[in-house]
Amino acid sequence: MCSWHPNTLGCSSMIDLRAALLIQRWYRQYVARLEMRRRCTWNIFQSIEYAGEQDQIKVRSKCCTDNSLLYFCYKDIEVPASYSGPHLTIPMTFCGLSKLMEAFKHKQQLHARYVLQILGETWRLLRILPNINHVSVCHTKEITICGDLHGQLEDLLLIFYKNGLPSCEKPYIFNGDFVDRGKNSLEIMLILFGFLLVYPNDVHLNRGNHEDHIVNLRYGFTKEVLGKYRVHGKKILKLLQKIFSWLPLATVINHKVLVVHGGISDSTDLDLVARMDRHRVREAFNFSTISVFYRANLEKNASAQIVDLLWSDPMPQNGCIANEVRGGGCYWGPDVTEEVLGRHNLQLLIRSHECKQDGYEFCHDRRVLTIFSASNYYEVGSNRGAYIRMGPDLVPHFIQYQASSTCRELTLRQSVGWTERSALRALRQQLFVHKSDLIGAFQEFDPNNTGVISLRHWATATERVLKLGLPWRVLRPQLVSRAQHGMVNYQQWIRELSIPEPKPEVYTSILETMYKNHSNLETIFRIIDTDHSGLISFEEFRQTWKLLSSHLKMEISDKAIADLAQSMDFNKDGSIDINEFMEAFRLVDLSSHG
Repeated sequence: MCSWHPNTLGCSSMIDLRAALLIQRWYRQYVARLEMRRRCTWNIFQSIEYAGEQDQIKVRSKCCTDNSLLYFCYKDIEVPASYSGPHLTIPMTFCGLSKLMEAFKHKQQLHARYVLQILGETWRLLRILPNINHVSVCHTKEITICGDLHGQLEDLLLIFYKNGLPSCEKPYIFNGDFVDRGKNSLEIMLILFGFLLVYPNDVHLNRGNHEDHIVNLRYGFTKEVLGKYRVHGKKILKLLQKIFSWLPLATVINHKVLVVHGGISDSTDLDLVARMDRHRVREAFNFSTISVFYRANLEKNASAQIVDLLWSDPMPQNGCIANEVRGGGCYWGPDVTEEVLGRHNLQLLIRSHECKQDGYEFCHDRRVLTIFSASNYYEVGSNRGAYIRMGPDLVPHFIQYQASSTCRELTLRQSVGWTERSALRALRQQLFVHKSDLIGAFQEFDPNNTGVISLRHWATATERVLKLGLPWRVLRPQLVSRAQHGMVNYQQWIRELSIPEPKPEVYTSILETMYKNHSNLETIFRIIDTDHSGLISFEEFRQTWKLLSSHLKMEISDKAIADLAQSMDFNKDGSIDINEFMEAFRLVDLSSHG
């Protein structure tokens, strides 16, 4: 028979308490490690994204585009009897808009006649709107503010499901970057334009930096439109180019809250912005001219004012400096926020433009608020989307969501692991395309050509070449499989970042340049391919390389270009298929299959 003693219970309780504390400590450390991995993954995605934008801006200054914009009549385009999608009438009605959204939910395509019809009516309406919309929120209403959507129709439909459709009683502001990256940019544009036509006083669209023809060439919108509308795609793109130039630049709520896509600079003058001819500043922002000297006269230049509104990002330090990470706009500090908001008698700046893990983020003593509405932006599980509800008290309330059902089923560890693997794949591609530069940087720390350098030197050289601002020493275990005693065999590591050997007749140096500038090449190709046929002649191919070599400040001989073109003309018809060309040179990271 067991005897009971008070100390027995006390001892058991202490053991249970210690066990609970140990479990709690382990769990906190586990979550902290996952959070560190998540933040590191986030830095990889964001650094690569901004580096791509910076390179895009450099390329655009070398390219000239045809800015002649014509008005295209849709009435001569017949709708065949076999067409099963929605039939729309002008003026646009809520009933027609409902049918349109239902069709898009079921992946139906709107006929080109109706696409041009909506775009034409939208262009007419936008022309009479001011550069800065002023809206009022009364005691019976709330206004909803959405950030970047980037072609992710699932996010837009989820917002409407959770929050309700735009109407006279439920006004919305959509803060730019409707297009690119996602696969349903055109559907999003048509839905938003439809609501704008039905509720012109209650739906407000701000321009983002991706509402730009040249940016669309690189980030997918141009390819999406031409793929969906092979016959009338060029007309649709021309009209969209015109529409983008007429989108308003900002919205002010109750004279106190400024909503703008990117941000401000120390020279931002909203009175000047309100007076400028915004449509004259189309896609051809010449960012290369916005130098330190140019910024000194910023207040006199409409183009520079718009660039700052669309491209700028906040920073924690005081001051205003050129945004060298993106290559356009500026970084502005809390002192600039204080001065610009004070000068215009505003109390809050709401902007988008940057993906945030929770969908939103305050900075500058809660006077700047970033809202981002595209969930799973980098990868499934990478971030939540969010939107804002704001009443007459002008206090923002946030609603967060995750559009992907796959993401909602993942554990925290699975979500972080999935996103981390995707980020590391993207980073390995960046390392590969800079292979020659990396070898040169490593050899500076290896005068005896041993093929081995210290981990510190490996990290220093890698950052010097890629300029991504990443913690390379922390990332080393995921990137370098073999490292002993703090030393890295960089020659073996470089060999692991490999692709299939090219044909012997193709010049290796040109191929490496091609891999390194994969996105720039595609952008230039699509600019030169003026008829959007998907084919370019040998002469156009030569022009492409001349533009690229001018951008890179390197010499490429005409013979080398001609040999490369002939090697890629597989069917010997004197032209090169762009899509086959880009597919043939898709990067393959063999180390990920090892």
